[in-house]
Amino acid sequence: MRIISWNVNGLRAVHKKGLFVPFVKKYQPDIICLQETKAERGQVELDLPDYEEYWNSASKKGYSGTAIFVRTNINSKDTKLKPISVALGLPEDIVKKYQLDGDHYGNPNQEGRVIAAEFPTLYVVTVYTPNAKPDLSRLALRHKHWDPAFLAYIKRLEERKPVVFCGDLNVAHTPQDLANPKENEGEHGFTKEEREGADRIIAAGFIDTFRLFTKEPGHYTWWSHWQKARERNVGWRIDYFFISKALKNRVQKAQILPQVMGSDHCPITLEI
Repeated sequence: MRIISWNVNGLRAVHKKGLFVPFVKKYQPDIICLQETKAERGQVELDLPDYEEYWNSASKKGYSGTAIFVRTNINSKDTKLKPISVALGLPEDIVKKYQLDGDHYGNPNQEGRVIAAEFPTLYVVTVYTPNAKPDLSRLALRHKHWDPAFLAYIKRLEERKPVVFCGDLNVAHTPQDLANPKENEGEHGFTKEEREGADRIIAAGFIDTFRLFTKEPGHYTWWSHWQKARERNVGWRIDYFFISKALKNRVQKAQILPQVMGSDHCPITLEI
């Protein structure tokens, strides 16, 4: 099974550039997890007849949003990719427990940030974590409410079956995960609070799959538009595939695809 995650930063924009469908046809993922779709289902007409689409769009038009596309024509005796169930957003009891009722920007659980697709042997979850903002005005919501709520959710799912979760977590976890860690210490995306959220994911037993195969720095998934940052590879690794420990021995490959253009993020892949 090949799963791809990509923050497309506007699916309509990537599609209008003629880049999205050719990308899917080239890499042929079994599951595609998208973040920051900035669209509703039906606003993008994609020529992908082999995929079933599941969308969680923000209540605010043209903002945030996630989607999962599942390939339906798998010729395999033991792989059934039709989801058993698909859940949008975080459960209300978790939202209430962690007081995730929003801030002056809005309610993050109405921003289309999470989709969980249940399959026979695992869950696949895509997430678009709220950005702390350059002035850190959303850091408290993220650190005190969103991060613990999302971790509680994936731990709940894991009680039933192993979990693969992926997406734009809006944090560089370690100094190896960004080109200029000293210069960015304390900046949004590299605060101790955001990094603590990633620490807690790992402490809960989830595995950063890319680091199973690649230990060295210099591998990034997002680049600023300023000063030709992508050409110079001055970037951040803020997009991840995490898995339950139970899946570790099934992981065959985890890669970053920096050559794929169309967004300020590039896709990442996982093969299990």
